[in-house]
Amino acid sequence: MKSEGTSPQVATVSSKGQLVIPANIREALGIGPGTKLVLTIEKSHILLRPVTAKLVEELRGILAGGPSMADELQAQRRADDKKW
Repeated sequence: MKSEGTSPQVATVSSKGQLVIPANIREALGIGPGTKLVLTIEKSHILLRPVTAKLVEELRGILAGGPSMADELQAQRRADDKKW
């Protein structure tokens, strides 16, 4: 998979917000129909990364230690029940 050395490409965003990734870039990154992409903003740049097993492994645990949404929802429901 060649990801370095690709010359800059220009793409246009459609009125529907769609962007066509040039074929040579799709081929270099193994992006095909149905490939999921992760989009992140880094300073003033958009970073597109295909979702791969490696990316999933890198992101695993990124939210560990954060607040539990289930616990927060239960606490909110308990607070709502006390109002009645």
